[in-house]
Amino acid sequence: MNQTKRTALCGMLTALALALSLAERMIPLELLIPIPGVKLGLANVVTMFALLFLSPKEAYSILVCRVVLASLFAGSVTQLLFSLFGGVLALTTTWLLLHRHNRWFSFYGISAASAAMHNIGQIVAAMLVMQSVDVIAYLPLLLVSAIPMGFVTGAVLDVLYKHLQHLHLNRAD
Repeated sequence: MNQTKRTALCGMLTALALALSLAERMIPLELLIPIPGVKLGLANVVTMFALLFLSPKEAYSILVCRVVLASLFAGSVTQLLFSLFGGVLALTTTWLLLHRHNRWFSFYGISAASAAMHNIGQIVAAMLVMQSVDVIAYLPLLLVSAIPMGFVTGAVLDVLYKHLQHLHLNRAD
């Protein structure tokens, strides 16, 4: 794929991730899961897709652009910090598991691990913002929620990946 197509794809993936991130805020998961802050993480499917078919640099760029834009739309500097810490940690975990140990983990396992690391990143950001380690008490609840939420995003990625194999796209291994 030439550079112009890669740049266009990055722009489209950033827009898709941003749209999913903003749309996800409208889904009232608190009705199903009474844990504040729990989200499906559908924008992470886009980032994982970028890791599969583009370079890590492009995937990180998509993540940072999405986080910055979503935070600007929400008007929250705190959200920027939480999302950036969680997103970078999750993306790094995803990259390591996809490219180093992909024979051991399915998209479901990788996505669940990524969701857990996202929550850990958010807790670290919360400890910095609140200047207290007491926030870590919330981590077990978040980690328990990371498993089903990660499985949902893993399932979406699995279905997407199987359908895209018919297009003969080359993985960026």
